[in-house]
Amino acid sequence: MPVTDPCELPADRKRGSNFGWSLGMVLRRWQEHVEELLRDLPHGSRGYHILAVVVHEEVPTQGALAARLAIDRSVLTYVIDDLENAGLIERRRDPQDRRARRIVATERGRRTLVEAELRVAHIEDHVLGGLPEEQRGVFRDLAARAAEAIHAAAPATDPCAAVQSVLPPADQTS
Repeated sequence: MPVTDPCELPADRKRGSNFGWSLGMVLRRWQEHVEELLRDLPHGSRGYHILAVVVHEEVPTQGALAARLAIDRSVLTYVIDDLENAGLIERRRDPQDRRARRIVATERGRRTLVEAELRVAHIEDHVLGGLPEEQRGVFRDLAARAAEAIHAAAPATDPCAAVQSVLPPADQTS
């Protein structure tokens, strides 16, 4: 049933609040800073996300990695090629299925990720600087839970398209 009277808003909603604008502002600021910060990593934040999943999660194959990150398999192939050429990951045959490839971080890739995670954490604290320190972890946790729920309900949702939809065109950033 649609709400027609603004006085009927849920108690936790402020009048005039705009959830989409709020998320867009946080995402835009994160993207601006993190892309600059990770410019030395192949494909910037996309390469970072791939490396993080490969290191921290048990993703069995390249296909599973594409599904986990909701990245088109053909695009993922190019990013993995570049991460592999940089010595950060390697493809290994899956012992269970010779047609499949497992993506494994190299020691250099693990070290690179640790350094990148420290830099990204610093940027995230800066981006979330308007929140008290104890609330930043809560915000990150709740955002992660919401994202996991959305991904579980709609695994084909492309996060890169979502980012592009809130970022201004490159010639208008300033």
